Amino acid sequence: MGFNTYDTRIGAVSIQDGPEGILRVYLPNEALPRGFAREETPLLQEAASQLEAYLQGERKSFTLPLTPRGTPFMERVWSLLVGIPYGETATYGEIARRAGSPGASRAVGLACRRNPIPLFIPCHRVIGSAGSLVGFGGGLELKRVLLELEGYRFPD
Repeated sequence: MGFNTYDTRIGAVSIQDGPEGILRVYLPNEALPRGFAREETPLLQEAASQLEAYLQGERKSFTLPLTPRGTPFMERVWSLLVGIPYGETATYGEIARRAGSPGASRAVGLACRRNPIPLFIPCHRVIGSAGSLVGFGGGLELKRVLLELEGYRFPD
């Protein structure tokens, strides 16, 4: 299992992997857990390389093994988030409908908030029903930066 921090154009991003894939991403404003020693692995190197290419606008999707852990509903939501194409968005309600629970917009919001692998599982692509920027663990300014990087056009 590895853990390392990388300087990126959005700030310091820390990534943790395990035997089966990426387990956790810590965004620049998140506190890191205590007791983690830095240990580089080939998977972390690849994740950092893909993240850098994405942040430079050279990559539109990731090809990494992701192993998020959550409730079955959360895991279903996270798998749907990975399916939101680069430069596009979906609302919490749309994701709830796709997950088979049309009344579960708030539960989708909770799943996004608890997404352990932001950026690679693109919860920043989920927006409010009126196209508004709401909720993102990295903060709304980072959400705006990521969506603008992807060419998303905000409503006037």
